[in-house]
Amino acid sequence: MTQVLEARGLAKTYDTGDTKVLAVRGVDLTIERGEFVAIMGPSGCGKSTLLNLLAGLDRVTSGEVWLGGERIDQLSETALARLRRDRIGFVFQFFNLMPTLSAIENVELPLLLVGRRRKDARETASKLLSDLGIGDKYDAAPSQLSGGQQQRVALARALANTPDILLGDEPTGNLDSASAREVLALLRAARDRGQTLLLVTHDARVAAAADRVITLRDGLVFDDTDLQPARPVTLPFDAGGPL
Repeated sequence: MTQVLEARGLAKTYDTGDTKVLAVRGVDLTIERGEFVAIMGPSGCGKSTLLNLLAGLDRVTSGEVWLGGERIDQLSETALARLRRDRIGFVFQFFNLMPTLSAIENVELPLLLVGRRRKDARETASKLLSDLGIGDKYDAAPSQLSGGQQQRVALARALANTPDILLGDEPTGNLDSASAREVLALLRAARDRGQTLLLVTHDARVAAAADRVITLRDGLVFDDTDLQPARPVTLPFDAGGPL
């Protein structure tokens, strides 16, 4: 398999007054293309910090981050912003949709930012929303959508530029059980289409659907378990049953 994302000796220290907090302590990990990896662990163990370091949203104290063979932890803020726009998709717990834009306009936005023609961006966004089962919600504002529908829009937006990797911070954490099952099935469907996924989660259902689970404790990798072979998942808007 082809390596997509790698961390080498990754560490992050925060200064809190007179003390230093070691949030991440020398993490090594490798994510291969097409993997669905879940990162789990107790609150405060460094999960979200690790994800932010890997995405270039926070600066490392020491160590290296490599994306597709390119070292990214030393890039300028401008270069990191461009890299995230072009090569990394991000799905947040609280959706982070633009409230003044419709569903399809939210999905179009990253495409327009990289220079796609408006007609092409509209066609791509339309297909993604249709594939995710909300083709009848194109013109709806985020406030008019359920939590599960908003997360589908957020997922479509994250996938719009066909990123090297899709990162998620508790993408099912703010959803009811039914919506969480829907989003989880959509994530597995994205993986089955060849997308690489790395998700921070407390949700045991997400971990059970992943190919691999990395457990953090006190900023260190405590366990790294391969769950292959992954079981098939039926999309909730098809005729199949529940997960």
